[in-house]
Amino acid sequence: MINTILFDLDGTLLQFAQQEFIDTYFAELTKVFVRLEMDAKLCIEAVWAGTKAMVLNDGTMLNIERFWNAFSKRVGIEGEKLKNVEAACDKFYSNEFNAAKAVMVPNDISKRLVRTMASKGYTVVLATNPLFPECAVESRLGWIDLEIQDFQLITHYANSTFCKPNPGYFMEVMNKVDKEPQQCIMVGNSPAEDMCAGTLGVETFLVTDFMENETGEDISMLRQGTLAQLEAYLTSMPDIRH
Repeated sequence: MINTILFDLDGTLLQFAQQEFIDTYFAELTKVFVRLEMDAKLCIEAVWAGTKAMVLNDGTMLNIERFWNAFSKRVGIEGEKLKNVEAACDKFYSNEFNAAKAVMVPNDISKRLVRTMASKGYTVVLATNPLFPECAVESRLGWIDLEIQDFQLITHYANSTFCKPNPGYFMEVMNKVDKEPQQCIMVGNSPAEDMCAGTLGVETFLVTDFMENETGEDISMLRQGTLAQLEAYLTSMPDIRH
């Protein structure tokens, strides 16, 4: 029986067009490197290199270590200098990063749905791709009036050793909340990154409002619908409070 909901964040609970978000995010992040008197273009390249290193992570190291190792190598800094950049980025995610909220399409469903499912006794997990620090996830949740405390687990780059679509990511999440695949449903907007959880025996629901399907995967066999339809589907599930 399903008793655990794994929610993706970007494009799912947080509704926006991915490219618009990325453009706004990097425009703001560039300012951080300019303030630090660093080569902003090189630093953005290093961010992408770090992101790639995290996506390719094999479970032997935390994503945060993969990211900063790759960033350090590309920019050619280490030690205190690197720590200063990390601190500046964390500060950015708690402040200027919130400018990216402007690209969001407001909805009142996400907050209501997450809290309703928790009140019905379900384990609620924020299964967002762990490419960001926790403070960045916290900021984005704030855009839809949710908090870290609304979830039993939130994945971020300092507590994860895999990324989507690696099956290891989903196994890591389920192990942390002590669940089996057949007890979980993965909700997301990407056939490639989220629906692949189905290969492990996890039930899935594809949210179509801001679906990302660049590779053109066949989605005809997937359970799918808008965020409003997801709410109707999940809230019809039985109350399992004991």
